[in-house]
Amino acid sequence: MKKKLVLVLACLLSLSLVIAGCGAKKEETAAKQDAAQGNKEKTLVVGATPVPHAEILKVVQPILAKEGIKLEIKEFQDYVQPNMALNDKSLDANYFQHLPYLEQFNKDKGTDLTYTAKIHFEPMGLYSKKIKSVSEFKAGDKIGIPNDPTNGGRALVVLEKAGLLKLKDGVGIKATVRDIVEKKVDVVELEAAQLPRSIDDLAGAVINGNFATQAGFTPSQALVAEDAKSEAADTYGNILAVRKGDENRDEIKKLTEALKSPEVKKFIEEKYKGAVIPLF
Repeated sequence: MKKKLVLVLACLLSLSLVIAGCGAKKEETAAKQDAAQGNKEKTLVVGATPVPHAEILKVVQPILAKEGIKLEIKEFQDYVQPNMALNDKSLDANYFQHLPYLEQFNKDKGTDLTYTAKIHFEPMGLYSKKIKSVSEFKAGDKIGIPNDPTNGGRALVVLEKAGLLKLKDGVGIKATVRDIVEKKVDVVELEAAQLPRSIDDLAGAVINGNFATQAGFTPSQALVAEDAKSEAADTYGNILAVRKGDENRDEIKKLTEALKSPEVKKFIEEKYKGAVIPLF
């Protein structure tokens, strides 16, 4: 009887050890799964126009990869959809615009987007495939400008600088075509992205730096352009835009840091040769 009791107790002890061992293994497996989940690569989806923004973001990809962040770049050909996509959370951030444009967009669309940093400046210039000097423009020649308020006003200031028109005193970059008081040329408003494709039908066009670069124009070809050392460089610095409240997300902070890294600065200076100017 005693032998049977000892045998039963031994069996129970073995069973408890097995159960304890299984529990430990489960806990160990769960810990490994938690660790793997913690180390899982995070993804940031960032919208950008192809040149130079998407090109710059490609330089950032390996920098973020070292931080465990996968950067997915989504390219856009216009200035409206990237902000709409950011607002509806299809994007984590976008990189294509300057602050005056974002502020006007928020006002017009009722969005609440903000930014983390100014990354670079793209001088806007007057380009032509038919005319070699500003003095060659004739009365009635058609010159295209962007049709959005902030870039349109900026383009009108470039044309005033060229002596092709005169604006009301004090309007500056807030000017519209209604503020033209004297003119030698006719101004045609078109979507910014359409200007390079429409330049064959125009005497000239004032084109945003990214679209000018994308179309193969270089700063040396501009008949007149914004001064890279002027106030315009700060006012129209291109920003990394995010939804308000996301500025302190760890991944967004790392993206901002990467965009202001020495690698990116070197790339911008060597690749664009003055068409894009780093602001850091």
